[in-house]
Amino acid sequence: MIKNVLFFLLISGLSFSQQKNVKISDLKPKTEDSVFPVISYSGHPLVENKINTFLQVDGLEYVPGSEGNPFKLVSEGKTSYSNYVYFYSWEKLETPENILSIAMDGEASGAYPESFLIWKNFDLRTGNFINVQDLFQPNAVKTLESLIQKRIRKDINDFLIQLKSDKNPSEEVLDQIALYEGCFTEHTLGNIGYYFGKDKLRFIAGRCSNHAMRALDELDSHVVEFSYKDLEKYWSPYAKNLLNGSEKLERTSFRNKLYKGKIDGKYPVTVLIKSFYDKDENGESFFNASYWYDKNKKLIEWDGKMKGNHISITENDHYSEETNQWIFRGFVEADMNGSKISGTWQDYKTKKYLNLELEEL
Repeated sequence: MIKNVLFFLLISGLSFSQQKNVKISDLKPKTEDSVFPVISYSGHPLVENKINTFLQVDGLEYVPGSEGNPFKLVSEGKTSYSNYVYFYSWEKLETPENILSIAMDGEASGAYPESFLIWKNFDLRTGNFINVQDLFQPNAVKTLESLIQKRIRKDINDFLIQLKSDKNPSEEVLDQIALYEGCFTEHTLGNIGYYFGKDKLRFIAGRCSNHAMRALDELDSHVVEFSYKDLEKYWSPYAKNLLNGSEKLERTSFRNKLYKGKIDGKYPVTVLIKSFYDKDENGESFFNASYWYDKNKKLIEWDGKMKGNHISITENDHYSEETNQWIFRGFVEADMNGSKISGTWQDYKTKKYLNLELEEL
């Protein structure tokens, strides 16, 4: 099924019109292993900056404007996830007026080399990353997940019927049957890819096979699409305004947001909220973030949790091989009030408290 997605990307690049003021070029230095998009949005410098900051921090662990080669960490396997990552191409897709969707393909090398195709979607009114959870009414999320799961299960079951029709199956066919009968299909919105088309929203769920079994997996990734009209009854107010070209902005969730502010009233910092995990049985949500001092642009990692409007964050300094544990650098205790976060950053060694003030970009 991934072949169908690639075909759509090719056709979209040839035949679809694009937003006039949004241009995409290649981040320098471009090589055959480092083809990465950089956005230019005439008349909208803040939106342009937010999108490029998200893409480069999220994909390359590089802060725009830093010294050195933006691809150094990913090309040397020195990212926080210790993988070599190569980017081979990107494609700008046709979307509704307020949306920018970019497809990127490449390869990540960990224990095994693994090709990837990923999509990044942005709100051109604000520059914010579009979280799929924000598109739907809270009580509709489970319904949509169920629809996606049923369609994937149907594709698998239809293929299983075909495989089982063989009266004298080979060992390979028997292995395929076992693969698809044991396939995980309980995908949630938080763990599948998605992108916007001209009049459809497409979801891409992971394949049934691991790396070792991939040669048996004829279905590959699962593509499920819904027309915007079919999703009308599930849309949140944010999604309705986003899709109909309205400039009216609705409040969206904390995840994948950029914040800017100061520590101790004099040290400018920028924060990117990254992974965000929904509430557990205690009502706590967990998240990861990166922040940097605007002067030196070196990424520092945060591990946080949120309960209600209160945020608690641990900032690690380094991992001690001697003690087999993380050595702390600091702690944050803060409260969220609308688009602002206010609290304190405490130095682990000196116990000194410094004020922290952040506001959503």
